[in-house]
Amino acid sequence: MAETEVQDAPESHPPHFELEQSSDYSKYLLYAKPEILFVLRSLIQKGAMVTVYFDHGNAFLLTSLLALSPDGDELVFDLGSDPEMNKKALLADKLIFTTTIDKVKIQFSLGKPSQIQFEGRPAFRGATPATLLRLQRREYFRLSTPIATPLKCAIAMKRADDSAFSLETPLLDISGGGVGLMVHEEQADLFALESAFTDCKIALPDEGLLNCSLRVRNTFSVTTKNGSRYLRIGCEFIDLPGPRLTMIQRYITRVERERKARLSGLG
Repeated sequence: MAETEVQDAPESHPPHFELEQSSDYSKYLLYAKPEILFVLRSLIQKGAMVTVYFDHGNAFLLTSLLALSPDGDELVFDLGSDPEMNKKALLADKLIFTTTIDKVKIQFSLGKPSQIQFEGRPAFRGATPATLLRLQRREYFRLSTPIATPLKCAIAMKRADDSAFSLETPLLDISGGGVGLMVHEEQADLFALESAFTDCKIALPDEGLLNCSLRVRNTFSVTTKNGSRYLRIGCEFIDLPGPRLTMIQRYITRVERERKARLSGLG
């Protein structure tokens, strides 16, 4: 049976499953059976510890995947260490599996399992999932922009009466994944979470004008040493084309190289 001490117990409140938000995470879903089997075999080979949730995320057990049937249609996984939870899992209509492999989050679901004997010991069996979420986001180096001459982002916006205006705000940082904006607290209503701005312009010195679309992912208040307050708006790029990502990476590489040269006394 799976050993509970290998992995920390999940949080006491019902967890959040990206798998069940397919509209937001559709690009991370695998549908091709060979791709799904490849991930499952990797989990089996590495002996990855897997948390299985049921009862709307209010109950769980820890397990590991043991084997796939020769035709790849069925998945065998270990019992948990708690007999009572094993009984409840057998009665559940849906099981959600979540784990990580090589720092990539994996999630998939199975219907009602059955109990079998596998290599002389009890185990669970279920149908191989038709879809599997493989959540791997690229991590980007985030460059803090120069304080003396900060980059500016011009955002095309609309007022409540639908009239257009342009808001220019300083950038606190920039990466290949997005930007951090600095705005006045009274402008908070303009940057509600998940708001999207499709006409944004950032002038990158020696690179040119970056045209992009941004989506608000997080906001929080910041107080400076002199007591001033502002909002940091974390935004991600929406469908940024490759050539524009290259512009950003060239800019970041050059600024970081110049900074290191100054620090070493060579600049």
